Amino acid sequence: MSAGQKERNYTIREAAAFSGLPASTLRFYEASRVIPAARRTDSGYRTYTQADIEMLTWVGCLAATGMPVARMREYVNNGTIGPVSAAEQRRLLVQQDERLAREQRVLELRRRYVQLKIEYWQAVEGDRKDDVERLAVEAAEVGESLKDLESANHVEDTR
Repeated sequence: MSAGQKERNYTIREAAAFSGLPASTLRFYEASRVIPAARRTDSGYRTYTQADIEMLTWVGCLAATGMPVARMREYVNNGTIGPVSAAEQRRLLVQQDERLAREQRVLELRRRYVQLKIEYWQAVEGDRKDDVERLAVEAAEVGESLKDLESANHVEDTR
């Protein structure tokens, strides 16, 4: 931007459209201190700069990964500190990556359970009693593994 040129400000509706986040989410993130309070016009309306919209876009990306609000707040705050916070930023992202890997494993087990149940009912339809019994046992084992993993994930997510 050249000297004398005024920076463009955007309404909350425009910021929402550009960032891909609903206006209600922008207000929630502001109230939750994930993002700094928006500047206000003389009339009290929120106003956003291009830099604000860029920040909202990457906050939206963090949210899309399922990162909890408290961690997103920490990440954004660290980002204002600069390179000194690099190790902490990396730690937060590594934790999120590990969380996503656990979620992926849960989804894989859920899919395996559904696949086994499909095979089970195919075996029932085909009157293949040996397969019915084997598939019932295997589905029960996967179900138990799934419960154990979901329980462990719940404990990990509360830390």
